[in-house]
Amino acid sequence: MLKKNLAKYATHYSKTNGRLFAEKEDKNRSVYQRDRDRIIHSSAFRRLEHKTQVFVHHEGDHYRSRLTHTIEVSQIARTISRSLKIDEDLSEAISLAHDLGHTPFGHAGEEALNFSMRGYGGFDHNAHTLRIITYLEKKYVNFDGLNLTWETLEGIVKHNGPFKKKNIPYAISEYMSKGMDLELNTWCGPEAQVASLSDDIAYFSHDIEDGIRAEFFSVKEILEEFKILKNFMKNNYKNNFKKETKRIVNEIKRFIISKMIDDLIIETKKNISFLKPTSANDVRNMKKPLVTFSKEMNLNISEIRSYLMKKMYRHWKINIMTNKAKSIVKDLFMIYFKEPNLLPLEWSEGIKKTNLKIKARVISDYIAGMTDRYAIREHKK
Repeated sequence: MLKKNLAKYATHYSKTNGRLFAEKEDKNRSVYQRDRDRIIHSSAFRRLEHKTQVFVHHEGDHYRSRLTHTIEVSQIARTISRSLKIDEDLSEAISLAHDLGHTPFGHAGEEALNFSMRGYGGFDHNAHTLRIITYLEKKYVNFDGLNLTWETLEGIVKHNGPFKKKNIPYAISEYMSKGMDLELNTWCGPEAQVASLSDDIAYFSHDIEDGIRAEFFSVKEILEEFKILKNFMKNNYKNNFKKETKRIVNEIKRFIISKMIDDLIIETKKNISFLKPTSANDVRNMKKPLVTFSKEMNLNISEIRSYLMKKMYRHWKINIMTNKAKSIVKDLFMIYFKEPNLLPLEWSEGIKKTNLKIKARVISDYIAGMTDRYAIREHKK
């Protein structure tokens, strides 16, 4: 295998902490390439195609799904990782897996399922991602789950930062009890930090595009509203502005992505120069993240987030979809809990003689794995 030219502070695959179940590694792929490939070939990854990002799947063919969002995140993460000389395959693996645990109907479905699971350990999509890749995927003879490396699992679990001991979700504490400590009190490695901020870059830029397509706001409005776009019209687009709206929207998306990527790389290189980390563990043990945006870009991000929250995420059309979605998820949980024999046999068999907490978790696992259209179809039955 070709040796990678990585920085000292990168996560080096030759120094991996390994897998929960020992395996003979592939001579043609690094351990992180293998993790990435297992994620891509998982059932949960395929289901992302029909899961909500912002718009429910039948609202329009051109809106993002969880799958298209995930692919965009992984592409951005690879670009940034290459510039920072960290492991692109690990960043990509974490990016591709980061949304596997999402319920049907996005955050609305998660909120409804968490409400239904009150008293039974709750539901958290990030923790459920871990449950999917360490237990629910049944593809191998010798173990449940995908048996990914410690570094990939750590990055997936901690990409949003360290955990407080009192706030550890059920699925994470359950997995760690099996003997793999994910060191929840530290930051994640640099590749996972890149994956996390690549997620922000992707959804801010494409939610703006989807919001314009849905006519929640206009190109003119965001050009006047966002400071990050103050120099956009200077780039020779003015003459075509009225005639080429679709092209302008795409150019705005490209402009925002480029600005955010450039800012992140420049600011992170400043952090590296100042903090001088010599290993990935140095990065994990810092008091704050190594990979960051500048203060100015963080202000731009806050501005975009507030605008999208007001004009898009809380728009009455989205609220109608959200309320419908919550009703579907709550109704499904209630009927399955009362009559678990309505579940497919492979699911109902596991809860006949168990306690209520385990029963609720099995039902939660089943509903969380549904696509939007499957959940709608089951609800209609």
